Amino acid sequence: MLPERSQTCGTVVSEGFQLEGGANPARPAYVGMPDSRKMSVMSEDKKFLLPESAIPTGWVNIMADAPGEPLPPLSPATGQPAGPDDLSAIFPMSLIEQEMSPEPVVEIPDEVRETYKLWRPTPLIRATRLEKALDTPAHIYYKYEGTSPAGSHKLNSAVAQAYYNREAGTRKLVTETGAGQWGSALSLACQWFGIECEVFMVGVSYDQKPYRRAMIETWGASVHRSPSDLTEAGRSQAAHESGSLGIAISEAVEVAAGSEDANYALGSVLNHVCLHQTVIGQEAIAAMEMAGEYPDVVVGCVGGGSNFAGLINPFLRENIRNGKTTRFLGAEPAACPTLTRGKYAYDFGDTVGMTPLMPMYTLGHDFVPAPVHAGGLRYHGDAPSLCAFVHEGFVEATAVPQGAAFEAALLFARTEGIIPGPEPAHAIRAVIEEAEAAKQAGEERVILLGLSGHGHFDMSAYQAYLSGELEDLELDQEELDAAIERLPEAPAIA
Repeated sequence: MLPERSQTCGTVVSEGFQLEGGANPARPAYVGMPDSRKMSVMSEDKKFLLPESAIPTGWVNIMADAPGEPLPPLSPATGQPAGPDDLSAIFPMSLIEQEMSPEPVVEIPDEVRETYKLWRPTPLIRATRLEKALDTPAHIYYKYEGTSPAGSHKLNSAVAQAYYNREAGTRKLVTETGAGQWGSALSLACQWFGIECEVFMVGVSYDQKPYRRAMIETWGASVHRSPSDLTEAGRSQAAHESGSLGIAISEAVEVAAGSEDANYALGSVLNHVCLHQTVIGQEAIAAMEMAGEYPDVVVGCVGGGSNFAGLINPFLRENIRNGKTTRFLGAEPAACPTLTRGKYAYDFGDTVGMTPLMPMYTLGHDFVPAPVHAGGLRYHGDAPSLCAFVHEGFVEATAVPQGAAFEAALLFARTEGIIPGPEPAHAIRAVIEEAEAAKQAGEERVILLGLSGHGHFDMSAYQAYLSGELEDLELDQEELDAAIERLPEAPAIA
């Protein structure tokens, strides 16, 4: 029996977009087929696989459709809107331009698109066995990013960032990683594009996931436990032994800023990272068309926001521009409930306060989350672009306890066969609740899940759950209030 639904915030709204490159090349499979036969074929299909020619030629920039005037990041030194000069010490100008671009579509370089062919397009799969286990009239589909060499969606942006940095003459990229998925993806991408890579890995994940560390090193990067004694930022946070993404970001930014030929690479949150991930949603739209359906609700996990934004933003554009009415639901850990319990305010993206102040839902930049196994979701803030749509009611959010997430993950593994990462396990829990709601309403709703990666390097977490040793960690309100009180002075957000 699944526990009761956790807190939900937000409302709904919607609108549109179209796959770049014109007609869907997968469409001819059904062209000219009688409707009765077409529906028969569609109903029997389990997987919907697009050809390589359907890889999008452009990334969707949702900031072109943002409600109102987008709030700018603020310089930590002056408190004024941050410009290219504030970012040029750690990012190449090409990525800074993407970060601030007003263009609705950003062209994908041919070399990046060619590299994507190693694993893209990723499959869209109908979860018929899960549907049967739930006895629901809902049709559940999942877009599976675990087929990438690195095992998650992270490679979509890692390849792009490595490419642009190589073009700018960058010798080394320095980054942070939570569960190790971003660190391993960037390590591989840097290997492909001839760049050195250095990774600061959040301490608790460094201890929990030794094989993810080995994966990072196998692809040629060096990896340090964070907080480390290699940086001033790390030494200042030594008391927080379990670490956090905020601390690891501070360490990576410090190293990158102190080197003339090194840059920093971020795995989530910023506009250009969410932009690169929109290949997921664009492919999903084309594959859902092959299936002959369109989602009533799209669900994904949220830590920094890149996989969720990458999935929903093309559908969100369909709502905004074309009047579609799809709901969007982000699932986050109850132990780190940024969207459901955080404050919408300007805050640093890192713990020490080296990054620009960003407008986002935040638990406080010096908040150190409990050591849940979903290391990729242990971040105090979220992508400003995503937060703006949550704030305006376009996107909903729900907080999921760790135990409920793993209970849902086991059901998914035992029906669909894929062992999901602890991060998307939270989204699976939310999908199950949506399927139960469809059953109660007696409605044949269509649910699309973003399955952002597999859990093959997270078996210690499953072992803990199966042995009854996994704790349900909740955020104490007094701790949250104290962290919010320490937010930096900045203009209030209405």
